[in-house]
Amino acid sequence: MAVLNWLESLPLSVWVHESPSVWAQPTVLTLHTMGMAVLVGASWVLDLRLLGVSRNVPLSAFRWVFRTVAISLIVNLVTGILLFVARATLWGTAIPFLIKIILVVASAATLLPIRSYVLRNPDQREVSGNARLLAIASIVTWAAAITAGRLLAYTVAG
Repeated sequence: MAVLNWLESLPLSVWVHESPSVWAQPTVLTLHTMGMAVLVGASWVLDLRLLGVSRNVPLSAFRWVFRTVAISLIVNLVTGILLFVARATLWGTAIPFLIKIILVVASAATLLPIRSYVLRNPDQREVSGNARLLAIASIVTWAAAITAGRLLAYTVAG
């Protein structure tokens, strides 16, 4: 708990949480939301292709997804840390927040084997059953992570 108190008392944390500036919490939260939209949107585009949407398009056409997802993950990591440290004592002790983080990690973890599959099979139009299962897992875990994050506003007093 002492570490959480220390994190929350850092000048940057105080600024994000208490500043009336539009560049503080409103901008950080907006960037976090936009990063999540791009991250999940790009992931789902590839997931849907793996599930059979636009089968005539080769997997190599979806290589752009991985750079987009990487950039979005970085944006969300930075903004997520800023949002966390601004309320570290609240989020650091909230089980629903821990569930959200576990779901985000699980979602991101599906990207590694999907990336490997796409890069190994760039001209393939038919997709293996395992790749389809990964796509389903990706869609379900991203949806659950988004839902868990949104429900935090209703389940954790803040």
